[in-house]
Order: sequence, then structure tokens, then C-alpha cells
Amino acid sequence: MEVYALVGPSGTGKSHRAITTAHECGAELIIDDGLLIKGNRILGGISAKRQPTRIGAIKTALFMDEEHARQARAVLEEAKPSRVLILGTSLEMVEKIAFRLGLPSVSRVINIEEIASPREIRQALNMRARYSKHVIPAPTVEVKKRFPEIFADSIKIFLGRQSPQVKRSWLEQSVVRPAFTCYGKLTITTGALVAIISRVAEEVPGVKSSGRVYIKRETDGVFIELHPVLYYGYVLNKVGREIQLAVKERVEEMTGLVVKSVNILVRELYFPKGKEPA
Repeated sequence: MEVYALVGPSGTGKSHRAITTAHECGAELIIDDGLLIKGNRILGGISAKRQPTRIGAIKTALFMDEEHARQARAVLEEAKPSRVLILGTSLEMVEKIAFRLGLPSVSRVINIEEIASPREIRQALNMRARYSKHVIPAPTVEVKKRFPEIFADSIKIFLGRQSPQVKRSWLEQSVVRPAFTCYGKLTITTGALVAIISRVAEEVPGVKSSGRVYIKRETDGVFIELHPVLYYGYVLNKVGREIQLAVKERVEEMTGLVVKSVNILVRELYFPKGKEPA
């Protein structure tokens, strides 16, 4: 197995360029901030971006916890990549990660200055300083599974053409704001969630009111139950399905939470004047 290192100071755009760099150098697996990423999947690990302190983030990125390192070694053993790309702020950091994971020494070092212009590096540093935006080189759907209470916005990167016969290829990665930044940890209150869910449900045709909204929060996501009041004359199961889809989509989009289920229980119908049942 060969180990490549992508090295540069924090905030210079290493994670943003990790996928394209891995693609160009033939690395099958990326190790970045405590995560092991292959293609569009997070195979394992614990993200440093979930840690409440910078010290905790550094320890996670270095796989200092033995259980974390053991799980990562098991993932590597199963994946059996022929080449791995490890991201770090220095060659020394990458070598420490390789040692913790039982990998060979680094055979090639790629400095961020080789793949990003001074202007691009300045822009990346500015974005980190002003907005504390961090990139995870994995699709947003994967990131949300791992970070149910963190905002994740998607960006797409172009891998380029390998040959005239190969069509252009795009991959998605995610922009997040870690808990250890000066902005602090983001918390979505239950009241705010209820307000969002109620508003979304009442925008669905056939819904008079959202009725009671119940929310159960767990570490991997939220479970939602609504008792809406529907207008008489609409197909109940059709309206119910539209509520489910709308609530799941909008809540995940607006809060970053993973919605595990949306259950609908219709207990009441509203009869407009002149349409009361005989």
C-alpha cells in the first residue's frame, strides 16, 4: 500500500481539493479529520468537526483514541486500498496518523501550493476566518447521517476528463460549521421545530391546520408525528403522503437534522359551509 500526503496549513483548502487530488494521483481512499472516505461514502471514523473543543478536534484527527484507531484499522483492512491520501497540516502530522493506523510511511508529499494558487489559498483562508466554513469531502446525505444537528450545504466539484471517451464527472462534497468554532454549537429548539413543521404542513393543499405536533429527538435524528385537520373532500392518504414528503424535505433543508420518520394520524375533518355530511 502506498501512502500519499496532502499537506498545508489549516484553512488553506486541503479538504476542498482532496477529492480531485485523490482522483488525479490514483488514491482510492481519503483520510481527513478522523474520517475514512471512499468515493461518495464515509466508510468509518469520527469527525474532528463534531468535537466541542479544538484540542479534542486535533486528537480526533490524529486518531489518538484507541477505539477510534482500531475501528479505522478495521475499515482499512476490509477496504484494502492500494493507495491512500492522508490530509494534514504538516508531514509530521500525516506520519503520526499513518503510524496510528498501521500504514506505511509516506511515499509522496503534495503541498497545497502545488495544487492551489496563492490567490485561491488567500480566498480559502479568508472564508475560514470570516465564516468558519469547513469542507468534508463527502456528499451531504452522508454527512447528515453522521452529523444530525449540523448544517451541511453541498457543493459540486468537477473531476475533469480522463480521455475524450470519458464524459465529464462531478462529485459532491459538503460545507459545514464545526462545533468548536467561535460561533459555538447550534441548537434547534423543539418549539422552533414545531413552528417549522406546522407551517410546512399547512402549506399542503387540503390541510386546514397542522393540529398537534409531537417530536422525539434521538442522537441519529428526529421522529415526527402530526395530527392534522384536513378539509372534507380530499383523498386522505394522498394528502398525508404529501405532508410526509414536504415536512421531511423542508425540516432537513432548514435545520440540518435527519428526519427518521413522519407519521400522520388524521382524527378530524373540517367541513366548509354547505358541505356538511347528511
